[in-house]
Amino acid sequence: MAVFGVPELEDLGDVSGKSVLVRVDFNVPIRDGVITDDLRIRAALPTLNWLTSNGAKVTACSHRGRPKGEVKPEYSLDLVREHLKTLAPEVTLLENLRFNPGEEANDPAFVAELVAGHDMYVNDAFGASHRSHASIVGPPQTLPSAAGRLLAKEVEVLLGVRNQPRRPFVAVMGGAKVSDKLSVIEALLESVDSIIVGGGMAFTFLKAQGHEIGDSLCEDDMVETCARLLASDSTIHLPHDVTAFKGGKLFEPEAGGEVRQAGVNLGPGWMGVDIGPGTAAAFTDVILDAGTVLWNGPMGVFEDERFAAGTAVVAEAIGETSAYTVVGGGDSAAAAKQFGVDTEVDHVSTGGGASLELIEQGDLPGLAALRA
Repeated sequence: MAVFGVPELEDLGDVSGKSVLVRVDFNVPIRDGVITDDLRIRAALPTLNWLTSNGAKVTACSHRGRPKGEVKPEYSLDLVREHLKTLAPEVTLLENLRFNPGEEANDPAFVAELVAGHDMYVNDAFGASHRSHASIVGPPQTLPSAAGRLLAKEVEVLLGVRNQPRRPFVAVMGGAKVSDKLSVIEALLESVDSIIVGGGMAFTFLKAQGHEIGDSLCEDDMVETCARLLASDSTIHLPHDVTAFKGGKLFEPEAGGEVRQAGVNLGPGWMGVDIGPGTAAAFTDVILDAGTVLWNGPMGVFEDERFAAGTAVVAEAIGETSAYTVVGGGDSAAAAKQFGVDTEVDHVSTGGGASLELIEQGDLPGLAALRA
């Protein structure tokens, strides 16, 4: 069987006695020598366990961080390897792929080094499959290859939402920059019934409407683009009130500063750091009426508890709605977990950039390599 033309594990045939190279995404957060979230490791277990239970000898490989082709101890996979041994003791884990410059350069010599001694290849690294890196696009050129359980599930869910959503289809977009998500916003506007815009990117849209946004985050070179989107027939929901901050430091409550609720016109020195309570209520109404909700990006600086309320309210609405709900990885997945709704949504993606690119383009280099 295959999902969207991509071969799955069963398509490999008999794996007993075979040496299988599995590309996983174990790019997990580590703080003070402790893995703070092992979601990506646990997400690979269905694939690893299927292979080992069917008699395969499994070698996993992953990147972590951005060491830029140099061996940097802080990006070692030693802690990940120790943790993996408690979950899948039969699996061997190689060292960080990005310690070799050939990984990001898609060097054929590094591909040959990776596949040497292996009979088959499985890609279960959805979060890296939007990269044309050696470990993603190289092995399928020479080895029988398939998508792992996680990759297949991500593709099935995200392309299903993209191509056949239950309506109304609502996209909730946040984060800092319009430029980071412009192409996916434009793609979504062709298929969604409405789009909610919060986070720092909202202020570029608000400036495009003529509002005074004080010292809020804004990409001036994107104002005209936002104005064009707002002038289209698309339904775009923007904040009508915000939480504003002045005179202190983000993430440092002890440094003081003034916090107030305000409209979307802000004076000099004031920075919008979260959607306001009225906006959060309005966004909630849209989410509760939806048939499908795709969430990518927080509504404010949720990591600072003073400015977490807007993201918390939206997260709770996404957890409560009867819509089919997808959280698009990255900061959204972290927020969903922080506010206790990660178990209430239908799908939490393991790939932020990959999920957006798949929804925007309908394909990824890693998927194309498996099909070829």
